[in-house]
Amino acid sequence: MAAPDISSLGLSDPSLPVSPNSSSPIIEVSQNTPPHRSHDPANNLKRTDPFQFGSRYLLPSDDPFEFNAWDHVEPTASDVAHFESQLAAQRAAPVADFDRTRFNADPAKWWNRFYTNNTSNFFKDRKWLQQEFSVLQDVTRAGAGKKALLEVGAGAGNTCFPVLRGNENEDLMVYACDFSRKAVELIRGSDAYDGDHLRAEVWDVASMELPPGLVEGTVDVVLLVFIFSALHPSQWGQAVRNIWKLLKPGGEVCFRDYGRGDLAQVRMKKGRWMEENFYIRGDGTRVYFFGEDELRDIWSGRLFQIDADLRLESSDSNVRDASSFEEAGDGNHESTNSSSFLEDKSENPVPEEQRNAFFEIASLGVDRRLLINRHKQLKMYRCWMQGRFRKPKSINTNAENKG
Repeated sequence: MAAPDISSLGLSDPSLPVSPNSSSPIIEVSQNTPPHRSHDPANNLKRTDPFQFGSRYLLPSDDPFEFNAWDHVEPTASDVAHFESQLAAQRAAPVADFDRTRFNADPAKWWNRFYTNNTSNFFKDRKWLQQEFSVLQDVTRAGAGKKALLEVGAGAGNTCFPVLRGNENEDLMVYACDFSRKAVELIRGSDAYDGDHLRAEVWDVASMELPPGLVEGTVDVVLLVFIFSALHPSQWGQAVRNIWKLLKPGGEVCFRDYGRGDLAQVRMKKGRWMEENFYIRGDGTRVYFFGEDELRDIWSGRLFQIDADLRLESSDSNVRDASSFEEAGDGNHESTNSSSFLEDKSENPVPEEQRNAFFEIASLGVDRRLLINRHKQLKMYRCWMQGRFRKPKSINTNAENKG
């Protein structure tokens, strides 16, 4: 099996600053110390809500153990070597075939168990969403007009409720969907549930149906926050197609999820690896870790175009094989019907509309953070992928292309 793509770990630039050891002296704090480097409770970013990430850079002169977190820190060569050794150990001890089948057969079952055991107190409210995705400010401002926001993988409401608390648009409607029945029950049962501006429904983004209450081309913004990673790679195409259908031309997807090399991937134990970068957690829920180029291919449609071309090539090969079989027949066998042969060999053809279900990549990048355990002198690298994908305002259909 091919080794994973670790280009996103950022080793291409040897000039990137490398953290000094913990014996480096702590820089004296002056009166002009900026808030993101201040230890003064009256003048630091801990007083902001939400916390302002992205401004504390680790310089060669810094002591990494001075603060609990640093932004945009690239892992060192030794960190990447450790990651690769962990991956090798994970591949060598994959999940058992029996477990692989039962975890993939009914993923909603495991998320129902998760939300039965972990209610609305498990996740923190995502107050940072509007500062990361400005389109949310656009649809929630006063006078914005009739807007529809769809959150996929709404969980217990830790995204939809903060959005509604900051909403000033009387004509905003939020659709909070999750394929866990228990999660939807938690949202509906919350004191913050407002039926005039919020509708919670059970829906699997990878299903063949659209969410209850929504039709094609009616959604302005889709939120995908730590949900795409719960899908099996074979489900990506249908999920992207559904979202593309729901969005209005010019509508946007706000995306955030796990990146390759994240601490959660590095720490995966034996018996958790199912496929490359795809794991089963201890609670039975699934998680995938993405690379930047991989996400670009998924949302631009390139991955599915390649898939379609490969299947077409395979079908052409099957036709040739069937034709050769007929010509080589000895007269004692019935001739093979080539169309039936193709149907048997192509069980999952790529729909024609998939070729048009593509997005413009408005932005896509890697968000890195170095977390520090000062008591144990530990460094922990987090890696997330964040992007905005836009449905084109004008869609070129096959008919238009032919014309």
